[in-house]
Amino acid sequence: MGAESNGSLKCLSEIPEIKFTKLFINGKFVDSISGKTFETIDPRTGEVIAKIAEGDKEDVDLAVKAAREAFDCGPWPRLPGSARGKIMMKFAELIDENAEELATLDCIDAGKLFDWGKKVDIPGAAETLRYFAGAAGKIHGETLKMSSEHQGYTLREPIGVVGHIIPWNFPSTMFLMKVSPALAAGCTMVVKPAEQTPLSALYYAHLAKLAGIPNGVINVITGFGPTAGAAISSHMDIDKVSFTGSTEVGRLVMQAAAMSNLKPVSLELGGKSPLIIFDDANIDKATDLALLGILFNKGEICVAGSRVFVQEGIYDEFVKKLTEKAKTWVVGDPFDPKVRQGPQVDKKQFDRILTYIEHGKREGATLLTGGKPCGHKGYYIEPTIFTDVKDDMVIAKEEIFGPVMSLMKFKTVEEAIKRANATKYGLAAGILTDNLNIANTVSRSIRAGVIWINCYFAFDNDCPFGGYKSSGFGRDLGKQGLDQYLQVKAVVTPTFDGKSEIRRVALDGRRAPYFPAKQQNLNAVIAIKLPVSSTAVSSLEIRGTDTPPEKAPRQILPASFSGNNDNGLPSTMFSSIMHKFMKVNDKEKSCDRYGF
Repeated sequence: MGAESNGSLKCLSEIPEIKFTKLFINGKFVDSISGKTFETIDPRTGEVIAKIAEGDKEDVDLAVKAAREAFDCGPWPRLPGSARGKIMMKFAELIDENAEELATLDCIDAGKLFDWGKKVDIPGAAETLRYFAGAAGKIHGETLKMSSEHQGYTLREPIGVVGHIIPWNFPSTMFLMKVSPALAAGCTMVVKPAEQTPLSALYYAHLAKLAGIPNGVINVITGFGPTAGAAISSHMDIDKVSFTGSTEVGRLVMQAAAMSNLKPVSLELGGKSPLIIFDDANIDKATDLALLGILFNKGEICVAGSRVFVQEGIYDEFVKKLTEKAKTWVVGDPFDPKVRQGPQVDKKQFDRILTYIEHGKREGATLLTGGKPCGHKGYYIEPTIFTDVKDDMVIAKEEIFGPVMSLMKFKTVEEAIKRANATKYGLAAGILTDNLNIANTVSRSIRAGVIWINCYFAFDNDCPFGGYKSSGFGRDLGKQGLDQYLQVKAVVTPTFDGKSEIRRVALDGRRAPYFPAKQQNLNAVIAIKLPVSSTAVSSLEIRGTDTPPEKAPRQILPASFSGNNDNGLPSTMFSSIMHKFMKVNDKEKSCDRYGF
């Protein structure tokens, strides 16, 4: 079993006052229309922290209306990207200034380690905001090379009103991972935090308003998935939904989006990630990474390395050292800086994990260590390791989302790849080896959205994150994370504003094209390729004249310009003030015209 902390739980009387418990709609904290509330529970003790407004469909409708008004008529989508970025930078500064209070909220709401939250989670969330603030001013379209009669370009525009449905395991990280790129793109949004962890989301809404983000741009609806979450997924006036959570709920979100207005969705769903440890790996480092991979954040992380494959040459020594280290892993009060594992998020998740542990025992896996609750109150579970796990066991196939490791032995590289891929999930994988060829072979063979080689949980704002297979689609973070909140519009226009007569006169070949004096800056270039055997005109620049066509003298090309062409144009077809003679490849048989 893991070691227990001797530190006492921080008394509820020491917890700062919960300032925000209402819905945040159109820049104001308001009660739900129904007046309903629900309790948010401290997982350290099982006691009530506060009562939170319970939003449902009617409240979602109000929030969407505010977001739609802000998008269609408000300043946010119309600001230059750099101006949005400055406001987002201010938002990030306010997050840094309030890091301790935000870390406290996540600690009492989700059971997250306070020190980690204050030093890593909250500053990391602010950095995500800064990253996309910098990207806001760099959203550009492209110019398009089109036919001789048209020119075009693309616009990258905000997709519109976005619905964010975020999970409970990383309340701050996920709030800013979703909100930041949408803000940078110029979108407005309705955010539904998980009902288990609503506190920090409401605090972020408050800070966003202080930073100067206009009313209606960020709206936060606290409530439950079957009501508020379903209303967001099926809303006809929401243009996109971004969801992180279980694969089962992801299917419901996708179905609701398809059955309503066919809104695009991005889904980051479950995982059953393999960590593959080869014979040449450093055993001390490997055991440390294996424990971190499953016990970090009490195993409540979608990329947890819950299936650990160890090559047979080091298996016995690995198991011995892993067991010794697991027994020293400190479980307890997340405010205690010595603690490495806090409580599970709530009673439901606590019971779910214990049920999976019993499954493992019944199916014949060997319980190496842990497997029991710990502490006198709250939702604490010992670090749990099973050996003799078979690939078809429930604990090897299903996402447990807790501190439960399945340890398995393998012989060859090919076997490791096959077994690692034998899952419906494809979110992440880890590879520990000093052999670069093996690392490259395995990383290219495993179907997962992120592969870590000789490391684990290495995230960066530049690195896109998302899954394969039933782990979802779409990407958070990086350029791809911004792209999903933008849509591309093509704009096409006649090259000379529809003056087709100019082109006709030019191709007639009798006179220089007529441009009024005020249009003398408009020149046309025609490049022609003719099937001639030696020298011919392949690029001819025609510069306009302001002399009306009926008064212009006929200007014929030099006699050296000759030859036939497939388009029926006479050999003396162009008049020009300036022309060029170039070599033409004998094999060219077409007459390509560019310009105008």
